[in-house]
Order: sequence, then structure tokens, then C-alpha cells
Amino acid sequence: MNSPPVVAITGASSGIGRATAEELAARGATVALFGRRRDRLDAIADGIRARGGRALAVPGDVSREEEVRAFVAVTRSHFGRLDVMICNAGIGYHGTLDDTPGPVMRRLVETNVLGTLYAAEAALAVFRRQGEGHIIAVSSVVGRRGVPGASVYAATKAAQAGLIESLRAEFAGTRLHASIVYPVGVDTEFREAQRRDFGRDVRGHGPRQSPEAVARRIADCVERPRAEVYPYRPARALAVLTAIAPATADRLARRFGRRVVAPADADEPEPPVT
Repeated sequence: MNSPPVVAITGASSGIGRATAEELAARGATVALFGRRRDRLDAIADGIRARGGRALAVPGDVSREEEVRAFVAVTRSHFGRLDVMICNAGIGYHGTLDDTPGPVMRRLVETNVLGTLYAAEAALAVFRRQGEGHIIAVSSVVGRRGVPGASVYAATKAAQAGLIESLRAEFAGTRLHASIVYPVGVDTEFREAQRRDFGRDVRGHGPRQSPEAVARRIADCVERPRAEVYPYRPARALAVLTAIAPATADRLARRFGRRVVAPADADEPEPPVT
């Protein structure tokens, strides 16, 4: 890409999505924002434009294929092209497998897996015609190494990894790229959303990072595509350990498990990992 890229971002109304939109816009990229909360999308786009950037806000639900296709079509029509699709939209639910109701499983799959597939496929149709493009999926380190109390969520994040690995093999030797991002715990609305949507609070150990730190690494990947991105670099070691010594990784993963807590305890700070 000789000119600044046009980047579409799902789940752009808060957290990593919002931070990534603002980081990319600050670097000169044109951004198209997709999410369910129109007021937030408009505010983010207005802020980017006020700082001299180019932004488009398109409200919609990533679990609805026709709305995702419309987002890609509107972005391409408005800006004349699409260079990068960042599949960031996702929801979480922490609980053991037998503590995860069927409707919750379905919602996780529809948002995290189907939402990623819909966005990637809609963008790929454009990229094939252009002969170039880049798909980035924002997964989680639990997609590489599951932890207790997050079995269904981890499964959806692992599905993203399988998709991107397959796409990378398919794209070899072309100007198409596929990348995956594995953040650790990020200080976003994630816990608040679980409380709002599912009526439960969770606690757990583990390193944390800001949405802005993750966004910087995603923006670096847009500028220079790479297969995998670990915004918290030590997390790569856990993925390696899982491959070469899975039983040892199992024991270590127990330290990072998630547990449901009473509402009165939910806002206490999480103890550090020792």
C-alpha cells in the first residue's frame, strides 16, 4: 500500500477497537468503525475528524451476516477501497463448561466465531478483486492456552486461530495477509459487560495491559504484517510451553483460572500473580 490504508474495525465502540481506531487514525490511516452503539461510534468518528483524520461510523451487529456485508460495502463505496479488516468484536463469559447455558454458548459462537468469519469473508471478497488486503483477528492468549473457568470462551478464541492459520497458508505467495493478535487481560469493559449481559462477576490472576498498548501493536501489524502478535511478549512463552510440555502448561494455567464471585467482592482489585 503506497497510500495510507483504509481500515475497517468491528467492535469499535470501546476497548481495543476504539483504541485501535484512534491509534491508526493518528498514524494517518482512514478508519471505518462498526459496532452496536451508534452514539459511541459517532463520538469516536467525530473526534477523529476533529483532529484532521478520516473516519466513518456504521452501526450494526457483527453476528448478522447481512449487516457485516453492508458495512464492508458502505466502507468501500465511501472511501473507494478497503485494505485491512480488523475482526475485533467479541464477548466473554467465564464459567466451567457445565456452568455455561446453551443460549450463552450460542451467543459466544455467534459473536466471536461467526462474527469473525462474516467480517473476514466479506472483506476477502474485496481483497480478491484488488489483489491485496490484510485480515487481522483479535483473539486472546486463552485461544493458545485455555485456562480454568473459560472453556467456551477459549474455544471461540481458538477457532479464530484456526481460521487465521488456514488463511495464511492459502495466502502464501500472494499480496494477501492474515494475522492474529493474542492479548492477555485488557483493562476494558469486559467484566462490566459480563455483569450487564449475564449477571455475573469474575475474578482471576494474571498480567494486564491497557487497550492503548494492544492498539499500538495492532497498528504496527497493519504497517508491517506479521503472522502472530503478542502485545504482552512473555505470553508467547506460554504458547511454546503448551506445545512442548502440555502437562506442565496445564499446571501453570491453573494459576490464571477465572472464578465467579459474589457481587460484593467484584470490585475489589485483583491480586497480582506471584
